[in-house]
Amino acid sequence: MGWIADPNGLDPAGALQSDSQPSNVRDWLAAAGADVLFEATSLNVHDGQPAVDHIRAALEHGAHAITANKGPIVHAYRELRDLAAKQEKRFLFESTVMDGVPIFSLFDQLPAIHLHGFHGILNSTTNVILGEMEQGLTFDEALKKAQALGIAETDATHDIDGWDAAVKTAALVNVLMDVPVKIEDIQRDGIRDLTPQALRNARRDGWPFKLVCRAQRLGGVKASVIPEKVLATSPMAKISGSSSYICFETDIFPGLAITEENPGLYATAYGMLADFIRSAE
Repeated sequence: MGWIADPNGLDPAGALQSDSQPSNVRDWLAAAGADVLFEATSLNVHDGQPAVDHIRAALEHGAHAITANKGPIVHAYRELRDLAAKQEKRFLFESTVMDGVPIFSLFDQLPAIHLHGFHGILNSTTNVILGEMEQGLTFDEALKKAQALGIAETDATHDIDGWDAAVKTAALVNVLMDVPVKIEDIQRDGIRDLTPQALRNARRDGWPFKLVCRAQRLGGVKASVIPEKVLATSPMAKISGSSSYICFETDIFPGLAITEENPGLYATAYGMLADFIRSAE
């Protein structure tokens, strides 16, 4: 669609007729005189682009960079973190995992904590599909229902095959455990091979299936995203619909858990707003 920029602010009535359309993000940042860049492009699991270039350009321009895109956290976290520090700007990304829940900033309030690992449910699309299949729907029917509810995208491949959950797991490992990990290093298996019968039987036996994200320090860090049977009375088994859950295992707190129940789109927007306020502090 192009770019529109005016350092004095945009006229809503005339914005779409503006002839000021810089050809790239660096020109746009200069034309806008931007102090903050909000980066919200779609996830590219393979290299994090174009978000990585957008954030790099913002920091080099001298603006704070705020993103809801997980790709840069996986593919260029250390580079962008160090660039932000050099430029004395903020690189913030609270909305990348569990919407606007303060996952990353939580650990800013926990100095000297050593994170041993974590486990949780971080993909709402697969959680909805598994729940609907337990009720008797086929995989395709459950997917269509998730799409109708606005939870699943038209192409839900990244969710179904575990890519989205793997990227979130990698982001948490990179930032909170301070261990570089690539997506291909994470054992990944999606939910395509699970049948309604298997899901109903597992639920009946008290061990329902969930797509579980795990990471544990074992020399390095071992991480996985795979369907697991979990005890029906456990916190993870009770996560339904579009809810999410994560439990951190630390040296001080053996189990520090956060549950997010059925968030709306405003939750992700709030995460970016919270980062914006932090950048102005």
